[in-house]
Amino acid sequence: MNFTVGIEHVIDFATDGMPAVLATPRLIGLLERTAREALYPFLESNERSVGMEIEIRHLAPTPLGANVTCLARLISTEGSTATFHVEARDEHEVIARGTHKRGIIRVESFAKRVARKIKPT
Repeated sequence: MNFTVGIEHVIDFATDGMPAVLATPRLIGLLERTAREALYPFLESNERSVGMEIEIRHLAPTPLGANVTCLARLISTEGSTATFHVEARDEHEVIARGTHKRGIIRVESFAKRVARKIKPT
């Protein structure tokens, strides 16, 4: 996945000389999305994947307007868990890397589990 760092991706405390840079939570979300999209073609029509665990090191700042490439490489599967090596780069360097685990779920059983937690109104 490629994206350009926009105002919606930057930290919200860029004031008093602090430059607007890519926020870690936004970066994590984009790395998760990259892994999800990489796995999607291999799922059955009634399956999806959900994030279970993420361990990321945000290594370098990336300014507003910079281009970023996110990569996800499947490194293992165990039962219904897929583990990815994820990495993000800007035009200059690796800005983040780590691992991300996704659980493969059946939509119907997942929806039933969620429904049990919803209180009737």
